[in-house]
Amino acid sequence: MTQPAVGARAPGAIDSISTSRRRDRPRDRTGPGLGTRVFSWIIFVIAMLYFLLPLYATVAFSLRLKDFKAYTNILFHDPGFISSLTYSAIVGVITIAIGVLIIVPTAYWVRLRLPRLRPVVEFITLLPFVVPPVILVFGLLRAFSGPPLPLSTSHDGLNVLIVAAYVILAMPYMYRSVDAGLRAIDIRTLTEAAQSMGSGWFRIMWQVIFPNIRVALLSGAFLTLAIVMGEYTIASFLVRPAFGPYLALLGRDKAFEPAAASVISFTLTWIAMGVIAFIGRGSRQRLPVAAVR
Repeated sequence: MTQPAVGARAPGAIDSISTSRRRDRPRDRTGPGLGTRVFSWIIFVIAMLYFLLPLYATVAFSLRLKDFKAYTNILFHDPGFISSLTYSAIVGVITIAIGVLIIVPTAYWVRLRLPRLRPVVEFITLLPFVVPPVILVFGLLRAFSGPPLPLSTSHDGLNVLIVAAYVILAMPYMYRSVDAGLRAIDIRTLTEAAQSMGSGWFRIMWQVIFPNIRVALLSGAFLTLAIVMGEYTIASFLVRPAFGPYLALLGRDKAFEPAAASVISFTLTWIAMGVIAFIGRGSRQRLPVAAVR
């Protein structure tokens, strides 16, 4: 009969020791406590009420006219609503396209080759927060009222000016969205891998960088469109048939229709957010570098 080794323990003794150690070990408390959860829910409810109560009041006020007459008057009997909304949407799309073409290569090149200039570029993109829109529009009118580019003397020139002004206003939001998207990927490794496969700069931007920051671009585009749709000062001074001046003029003559127009524009904004979420739902799948070969 074999004798147990010196110092060896029976299996039952080992199980009892490990069980006692687990009992004596303090339990790790994972997750927030009860007080933190209650406080979080209180803040959430207050924020939702702050957001939903004005919306509810606007909808209730717009429905004081029976049979949705405020909405039918806006949609079917007021040609200014569709024309102003279409004009602002077209200007917004053009502004987004120009902003993307300016901001994305700039932010990409600064992160890749000129990181020391990043504070300077960030300071420049913050200037629209400092310069009021009134100063901006008067500066544009003064600068482009005569030769060599008398843009303020024609309708097409005024359209160019309003797009340029909106590109400047949306620059802080577009730049930070793009910069956050570039920070989330390794652009240096992707660039070197694409260059090793023979891709040029244009192909790298189009097939590597743009697909990997798709959600960031959509976020910046949404913020830009929201700015364009609700902006009043620049469009008013440039005498453009935009949606913001239309709402202001509508409120002077009618009571319930402005509330209905605001609800419709808010609904369209949320539809745009849903489209952004639908398009960007597959964004976690990174583009393989071999695709640019």
